[in-house]
Amino acid sequence: MPDIFYDPPNRSRLVVLSGAGISAESGLKTFRDSDGLWMGYNIEDVATPRAFQRDPQLVLDFYNMRRRDVANAQPNEAHIQLAKLEEKYHVTIITQNIDDLHERAGSSRVLHLHGEIFKMRSSAGPDYRHITDIRGDIKLGDLAPDQTQYRPHIVWFEEAVPMIETAAEIMQAADIFLLVGTSLQVYPAAGLIHYLPEDALKFVLDKKVPPIQGDQVFTIIEKPATEGIHDFLNCLQCIM
Repeated sequence: MPDIFYDPPNRSRLVVLSGAGISAESGLKTFRDSDGLWMGYNIEDVATPRAFQRDPQLVLDFYNMRRRDVANAQPNEAHIQLAKLEEKYHVTIITQNIDDLHERAGSSRVLHLHGEIFKMRSSAGPDYRHITDIRGDIKLGDLAPDQTQYRPHIVWFEEAVPMIETAAEIMQAADIFLLVGTSLQVYPAAGLIHYLPEDALKFVLDKKVPPIQGDQVFTIIEKPATEGIHDFLNCLQCIM
């Protein structure tokens, strides 16, 4: 991972917290768009440790399909414009998404809270072991060096989020903050906004702006990410 704490001189720190909404505009669907179903599957059947123990083949098949979906998707205008902001700002993207669209658009500092679809790891214990890249399918019987079944490198429901403390530190250092494409319904990620400095400039960009608790003041851009990103850029030009 690039040094997300490296701070180039004389550059404002812009922190982005992105969610499924930004990737949805590249054709990657989210379970929250369909009443708790993700591509026709119940979350409890494909995105929990118990599901993997009960039916590992089903879970592997599901994420193999997701991996192919991501491989076929392309970064959209919002991904591309966020990457270009590195020309003027120290940009760090904290994403809840498991895809690599931010990276493919050119962003160099991306922290994945919920894992990465193009990685797999040992299924032994709670510790992350033997993480390795995977572009094709994970098959039942594919074993890590510790002789346990490889599983997707994904943080499932009911599992701890190991990068949450690092994300909180990044949020505390923000000069400018953008919330884009997230419903603020998945915790602990949703709680990260409470770590923002009071004097940070705060924006939210979404076609359906989520309720934000607390006394923080946000500039609201109620548009899809690919459209509203240009409004955000105009706001930056006016204030900086």
